[in-house]
Amino acid sequence: MQNLWSSSLLYKNTKNNIYRTIILLLVLCGSETLLLTLREELRLRVFRNRVLRRIFGLKIDKVRGERRRLPNKELNDLYSSPNIIQVIKSRRMRWAGQVACMGEWSDAYRVLVWKPEGKRPFGRPRYIWEDNIKMVLQEMRWEPWTGLT
Repeated sequence: MQNLWSSSLLYKNTKNNIYRTIILLLVLCGSETLLLTLREELRLRVFRNRVLRRIFGLKIDKVRGERRRLPNKELNDLYSSPNIIQVIKSRRMRWAGQVACMGEWSDAYRVLVWKPEGKRPFGRPRYIWEDNIKMVLQEMRWEPWTGLT
């Protein structure tokens, strides 16, 4: 794809549409159920910025006449789509609502409300999918997640 992004034969809008329709959908496939760590969020942001810098290329500075790399703020202004992390969080919230509406007969619902038995290993417990939903709700300042039961 690197040759495609740096090609001067394609318009920036065409490259942008390819990124949105193919690359972004591949990256976001199954993101509703992912538990993202801060490191993974950073890697996704870096990936997005790297691709967008390739699409939009270097910018010519009007004062100096030199080419310069676009800062993140200018990239976000040029690319009007929401942040990739926000897209993942909104998809996760939509999936949580769908699972909550499925009812007890659904496998996805049973997996979500299942509580494992036995002792847990020492150390900080790992985050589960429900913890991620609670954190997103706190960020949005919505009512706390009370679970599905």
